[in-house]
Amino acid sequence: MEPGESTKRARAAAQLRKGVLEYCVLALMRDRPRYGVELLHALADSGALATSQGTVYPLLSRLRRDDLVTTTWQESASGPPRRYYALTDGGRAALDEFTRVWPGFRTAVDGFLTTPHPSTGDLA
Repeated sequence: MEPGESTKRARAAAQLRKGVLEYCVLALMRDRPRYGVELLHALADSGALATSQGTVYPLLSRLRRDDLVTTTWQESASGPPRRYYALTDGGRAALDEFTRVWPGFRTAVDGFLTTPHPSTGDLA
């Protein structure tokens, strides 16, 4: 591996994560409300989507401001009360739309990455 290659790889992964993280978080709430640390653990378990509290909590605040999630406080048997996040109808609609467009997007990107494309010639 050449020097700086791991930095380039990390940058590419960060850009991909930034683009899909919102929808992955919404998808984690599809079946039931979740609290922040629970979301962080689920993202970490995926490997590629591991992120920090400094990323997830501002994202959750934005989702709430955008009326894609609602919050409730619930008592916890193992500590202080937890803030749970649940999809709103708008959040479910946003997730449904992403779910609809994702396969075409993924296929298009895979096509560019796996298929040689002929040169379009000198564009200058």
